[in-house]
Amino acid sequence: MAETDPMTINERRKYIHKIWGVYRKARKSEKSAILDQAEQVTQMHRKSLIRILNGRLSRKKRSSERGKTYSTDIQDIIHIIAKSLDYPCAERLTPCLVSMAQQLEYHHELKTDAKILEQLAAISVSTVKRILKKRDKDEYKLAFRKAPRKPKTGLVSLIPIHIIPRDTSQPGHFEVDTVLHCGQNLSGSYVNTLQLVDIATGWSEIVAICGSSYQAVQNGFDFIFSRLPFHPIELHPDNGSEFINHFVYNQWKELYPNIEVSRSKPYRKNDNRFVEENNNSLIRAYIGHSRLDSLAQLECLRELYDKLYIYHNYFQPNMKLLAKTINEKRVSRKYDLARPPLTRLLETDAISSDKKEILLAHKRSINPMKLRFEIEALINKLLKLPGLEPDEKLDYYETIINVKKP
Repeated sequence: MAETDPMTINERRKYIHKIWGVYRKARKSEKSAILDQAEQVTQMHRKSLIRILNGRLSRKKRSSERGKTYSTDIQDIIHIIAKSLDYPCAERLTPCLVSMAQQLEYHHELKTDAKILEQLAAISVSTVKRILKKRDKDEYKLAFRKAPRKPKTGLVSLIPIHIIPRDTSQPGHFEVDTVLHCGQNLSGSYVNTLQLVDIATGWSEIVAICGSSYQAVQNGFDFIFSRLPFHPIELHPDNGSEFINHFVYNQWKELYPNIEVSRSKPYRKNDNRFVEENNNSLIRAYIGHSRLDSLAQLECLRELYDKLYIYHNYFQPNMKLLAKTINEKRVSRKYDLARPPLTRLLETDAISSDKKEILLAHKRSINPMKLRFEIEALINKLLKLPGLEPDEKLDYYETIINVKKP
């Protein structure tokens, strides 16, 4: 409501209630001044103000209600017009009543006359609101109508929705995702990256696969599980069909019978926040958004990932968020000491002492500077390799990684 609008009845009554006690206690000359001011504020007649101030402040109920100004014919016409426009609000509907009545009459949806059109032109927004409130409950809006939920069946009903807590300390809880290297064209076959990120340590497993079929995903997991230095406890993918299918699900349960499988809420990327962040910082940051679809590109990317896997897990320090405080002026975040994922892993009991010695010995044998130069050379080589020609196809069986299952 604008400041320049006249006071409503309720607002006038509130004002009179405020001055009622002062008016009753005032002398005659003071009462006259109070009435002068009340006239200016409320725009009411002086005698009406005197009657209210000397009588009862509460409003009396009508002895008999007013008769209806608009007949049921007018109300029916408003319902028809509202339905034809998918029930807009009264503020949008009221100015269009006359033109829409004429439009619908032209198409024989209703009948009007000069008196009806005159009433439709004079009707107020508040009256239209009251009429629309009496709409049949069976009527519905087409806009924003929710589709009926389909009952969960099959594998989806077996996999619970769950978010891995940020403060998980036991290694083995993995967020799972894929990154598509299709460029701006989703057609045909192209290279994907399968990635697993451990919440507790930040350990990341990456492998390049051809497409997103269940055979390619299974082959990618075979390779990852054969290289993973500790057992997975939980796998947490999104709702993509490359993960939520019986072939991949059975593979997980066959290799690790006690493994827990959970999934994100649909269309909620924040449920997989760690792997989504790594998709950008570990994959897109080095590989970019170019299309990769040839066998040469796939083989080069796998060679690059073998280097990036070591570079990230053995040497790249990461920080874990410990606490987040929101103040009036700023958001404060507290992190722990930055350490590489391997260092975090060695501080836990997820692997044996012998395995720890093997990993430490492997780390000592690697020159980080030389590794960085090798990664740079492979990135430059990958970007120069040509992709498939429009009439060429990639043979899936040439892209299979020969690995032994753990």
